[in-house]
Amino acid sequence: MSALRITPLTEWHRENGAKLVPFAGFEMPVQYKGIIVEHKHTREKAGIFDISHMGEFVVSGEGAKAALNKLVTQNLDTLAPGKCRYGFLTDEEGGVLDDLIIYCLAEDSYMLVINGSREETDFNWIDCHLPESVNFENVSYETAKIDLQGPLALDVLESVFGRDFKNLKYFNFGQTEFDGCKLLISRTGYTGELGYEFYLPSDKALSLWKKLVAHEDVEPIGLGARDTLRLEMGYPLYGQDLDTDHNPREGGYSFVLADDAFTDVKEMLIPLKIEGRRSARHGDKVHLDGKEVGVVTSGSFSPTLGFSIALAYVQADAAEAKEFVVKGARTDFKATKSELPFYKEGTARKKLD
Repeated sequence: MSALRITPLTEWHRENGAKLVPFAGFEMPVQYKGIIVEHKHTREKAGIFDISHMGEFVVSGEGAKAALNKLVTQNLDTLAPGKCRYGFLTDEEGGVLDDLIIYCLAEDSYMLVINGSREETDFNWIDCHLPESVNFENVSYETAKIDLQGPLALDVLESVFGRDFKNLKYFNFGQTEFDGCKLLISRTGYTGELGYEFYLPSDKALSLWKKLVAHEDVEPIGLGARDTLRLEMGYPLYGQDLDTDHNPREGGYSFVLADDAFTDVKEMLIPLKIEGRRSARHGDKVHLDGKEVGVVTSGSFSPTLGFSIALAYVQADAAEAKEFVVKGARTDFKATKSELPFYKEGTARKKLD
């Protein structure tokens, strides 16, 4: 087994009592004070997340837009500089190789933010499908990523940087300076709350982290709460809810696709509500009228809502049913089809005065 990679903040996590676990080939903090405490703090105030395990690629040069447009589901013809967009990298059969956000840095210049566990696979796939005239660079090792998320995120951001960020719209980004280096700030995130993501040189990450965590409304948040926060919003996790066996339409993203894209639908990812605190787990089988029709991909107790929630792939002809039974390891759960997001009070799209 190869040694785990560390981020520029790993030693800080260790020194400040984080529980560290292997994740995507990195040693990452899963929690500090506890998952539920950290989850609620992010919903109520603001939390910071070390997301430096994510990968970043830069695609640039004449023809970059045209080449990328053939590989991803985002329509880059309508993505202007200063804007970013969520979508998918797919294989020839339409299977999801990864979900990613693409940033338009300038005409024919893009940054791709991909899942850390897919860094090598994504890079090789894209590299094989780009013309030699297009520049393609993996800048993951030199780039750190920190997320600031929560309803008070703007107050924290303006306090730390001493300037107004109210004009930064949802899924837009800008660049500023921090500690003598370029800092990219996007209004995006994975929690459903008002949030900002910071991209900066790795050797500057600790300085920014310390400034953010020193704010009275900020707490460090681990991957455990990040997972429960994203699940309350119904956001997918690659390797659980998304994979090469399913296309983006099956994953529930028909609203970002052309009508004629990925029309071969065998299964659908649906949201399920389960009363009580006991939750379904990844791999639990889903039954309808006594017949197995699917499998749970993600499941957890929802700290905000007070009951358990899950995502599950079910056969397409069963996707409109209302009541299911989930076969857990120790017991069966009655599950009701729900709507996404599970949590509907998120501040991510909040208009800022």
